Amino acid sequence: MKAARKTADGRFEIANVDAPELPAGDWVKARVRMAGICGTDLRHWEKAEEELHCCIMGHELAGDVVEVGPDVTRVAVGDRVLIESVLGCGRCEWCRVQQYNRCPDLYPTRRASVSRAYAELVVGPQHKFHKLPDTVGYDDAALLDTFAVALHAQHLSGLTINAQVAIIGSGPIGLGQLMLAKASGADVLIVDTVPHALDLAQRLGADRIVHSQREDPLAAIRAMTGDRGADIVFECAGGESMPQTLPLATRLVRRGGKVVIVGGFEDGETAIPLEWQRIQMSEITLIPSASFAFRDLYAEQVMVLDLLRRGKLRTQELITHRFPLDRINDAFETAQNRLETGAIFVGLEI
Repeated sequence: MKAARKTADGRFEIANVDAPELPAGDWVKARVRMAGICGTDLRHWEKAEEELHCCIMGHELAGDVVEVGPDVTRVAVGDRVLIESVLGCGRCEWCRVQQYNRCPDLYPTRRASVSRAYAELVVGPQHKFHKLPDTVGYDDAALLDTFAVALHAQHLSGLTINAQVAIIGSGPIGLGQLMLAKASGADVLIVDTVPHALDLAQRLGADRIVHSQREDPLAAIRAMTGDRGADIVFECAGGESMPQTLPLATRLVRRGGKVVIVGGFEDGETAIPLEWQRIQMSEITLIPSASFAFRDLYAEQVMVLDLLRRGKLRTQELITHRFPLDRINDAFETAQNRLETGAIFVGLEI
């Protein structure tokens, strides 16, 4: 099959590689039709990482079932499917209680099968393949990994109706966070430095948008909340901006409020000075949020699929660029340089 493999310098090369085989009777093979590029992928872009050399990457994907093992009952050949790529070992204490996003072996496990979106074929256990309604396209479905991340963060936050919310970052996760908060009855202020992303946030229902290089976010949230600050702040930018955005999040939140850390960190230790005395004396809660899993009885990725089917979430406005797999390096450059390219969500048609 055709696949994009990481090179020594952190870009991609197109290669013909062996197609994956079904390792067990309850596994499924799918033909990938659409794969997305997210912030996690971009953090590995153009970085020399020996452990990822020649690896097939990507974890936002949808496609068609092409083969099933003899024990598969959930899907059949020909089904259009959303493919969930958060796959734990299945044996640890966390996996046994459906908290597989906390699995100690999460990344090695998922990278060995379902988290290989930038290729023509993937395999995985049947419970990670979810049938798509006729009204949901492959491109819509490829955004649902991102939306499930936002839903998990909202669940951790305890957000309730009439909450005053601030979101830092208006990429796909921040925009998903916005739509979920609005669907739950919150008032939302969103902060970014990219004009076209803020314009889209306003069209998606943001009550207030703030370009942080032109306006003071702290003054804006104070004006919106009667000088208290936000009940909940979602940090959805992450990456290299985290040393600036996490302190900002702690300043935007009110006394007794919550900061949910959704955006990802770089590997290794990250030193970020915070006003710890103020945080402690104000009893501000910092909540790390990692990927998604289950909420009570329900898989969070299936929950966002249902919300999309019922019109509670929007996807098409976020999809700004599509590239064939052969142009994956162009696609990553477009996603990376969003200020110049106007990118929000960049998809690969495979």
